Amino acid sequence: MTEHKDHLNRRNLCINLAGFAALAASTYPVNAASTTDTTLNHSQLFPYDKLTVHPSPSGSSRAVIEGKLATGEFVEVHETTLQPGMMPHPPHRHTHSEFLLIREGRLEVDSDGQRGVIEPGGVVFTASGVLHGLKNIGTVPASYFVVAVGIQKTIPN
Repeated sequence: MTEHKDHLNRRNLCINLAGFAALAASTYPVNAASTTDTTLNHSQLFPYDKLTVHPSPSGSSRAVIEGKLATGEFVEVHETTLQPGMMPHPPHRHTHSEFLLIREGRLEVDSDGQRGVIEPGGVVFTASGVLHGLKNIGTVPASYFVVAVGIQKTIPN
């Protein structure tokens, strides 16, 4: 009998982390409107092909979940597809911390003056209050999940 071992590469890690955040978070109807008062206290699956696509001038997004965990933390998860040469929005700050889990493409990231290029399987952590922004510097659409945790409020630049 041979032993089967699954090796988790960085790309699969990103996909699994985003799925884990959604699963650990909740029961929440797929694509339903929400507020930070919604308590996420049951597990649920979020099939990617069932998430509603919301077009934007720079690409598109798919909302996954938003609400408060049973332990009190706010969490919001969404996926963004960004067209080549585009930014999702100007650099900004907010009170929550966030993780970007890169699925496809090449993103140039500027976070608190630290610049770099992130590719599939890469992860970016942005701490609360830090000025940050990103741009798709590749020739194909870039796709990434955002997992935001903490107080949901924009801070003026």
